[in-house]
Amino acid sequence: MDLILCHTTADFDALGAAVGLTRLLPGSRIVLSGGAHPTVRDFLALHRNEYALIERRSVTAASIRSLSVVDTQKRDRLGKVAEWLDLPSVTITIYDHHQAVDRDIPATHLHIEPVGATTTLIVEKLQAAEIALNTSEATVMALGIHADTGSLTFQQTTARDAAALAWLMAQGVTMRTIADYADSGLSPVLQDLLSQALAELQSEEIQGYRVAWVGLYTPEFVPGLSSLASRLMELTDADALLLASHYSRGTLPQAQSIIEAQSSSQSSSQSSSQSDGEALTLIGRSRIEATDWNQLFKPLGGGGHSQAAAVTLRGGDREAIVAQLMTQFKAQVPHPPTARELMSAPVRTIRPETTIDEAQRILLRYGHSGLSVVNSQGQLIGVISRRDLDIALHHGFHHAPVEGLYGDQLEDDRPPYLAARN
Repeated sequence: MDLILCHTTADFDALGAAVGLTRLLPGSRIVLSGGAHPTVRDFLALHRNEYALIERRSVTAASIRSLSVVDTQKRDRLGKVAEWLDLPSVTITIYDHHQAVDRDIPATHLHIEPVGATTTLIVEKLQAAEIALNTSEATVMALGIHADTGSLTFQQTTARDAAALAWLMAQGVTMRTIADYADSGLSPVLQDLLSQALAELQSEEIQGYRVAWVGLYTPEFVPGLSSLASRLMELTDADALLLASHYSRGTLPQAQSIIEAQSSSQSSSQSSSQSDGEALTLIGRSRIEATDWNQLFKPLGGGGHSQAAAVTLRGGDREAIVAQLMTQFKAQVPHPPTARELMSAPVRTIRPETTIDEAQRILLRYGHSGLSVVNSQGQLIGVISRRDLDIALHHGFHHAPVEGLYGDQLEDDRPPYLAARN
């Protein structure tokens, strides 16, 4: 078996390079070593079946013939699959664009060159081999180059990256998908603010959702704060965010409108740092249905959409404004749905002696993602998922009973007086 390993929290460059390698190495499979960047995860939720991805636990170490590592040269970035690097008689090849890295992977072959994206190296090899791509392959590889070069704007971008991207577009890139998932990247100033924001971010769990907020100070107006807010949402997995940026009002662009904050009797006690010479930009983002930042910002003169809105204020008590907005937003967060609202009925059950083949047929017939296993008395003794069955079938256990697939511990969320009846 030929495997292609992506580093933990795989980004689009790692995924794009890996997909390209599957064309250079027919029959090879991609293993995501440990999760994916939130944007990549969202992309794979829709497109996973278009690529040769395989679960780590579906791999038998003895069957591994070669390993291709993309976008990293460090063992600790490969998570648990790093143990495969120590297997005897396994050929290891590294493809990477990071320079001056203290490599600790014992590679048989190295392909490390100073380009903006590892995907570019793979594109050049595909061109040399005259291998054409389909639309899904070209699109994810184009996303890889867009992501690691900031859509060809980062300092490390080379002409080779631009040429590789042009070739991919000629192969049939879906530009709508690029627009949905590509990010133009953050400027050096915004990257510094991102580090500061990650260090100072505060969050609270409200009704099962993670609601975060952070305040930043800059000596002058910084454009692109909306991109910073979006990146924070991605990196922290926050469901909602309020970003407050305080800076000198005198540095605002002339076209920037300044909204007078609603003042209160507290204005006389404001400190000099909250004078009229300073401004406060508030940016709200949310993935929570029924929440509405636009509704909260409108009374302050701002606006936008329910899930994305902004306002710039002058004067007022910054801390009080942020606190009030967070209180109002938290009050909007709806109660999460209960199990009763989400579940389907009647419950499809099987017995422990049911074969894996038969369980799979039941899942496909009813469109479920899992089945409950009950004993002869009808008591729940386990749960198996579609993924459990897929792995068992992959290893050839078609006629084996499902008894060995589920654990012996179940969580019972009923009140104690009901749970005790079993």
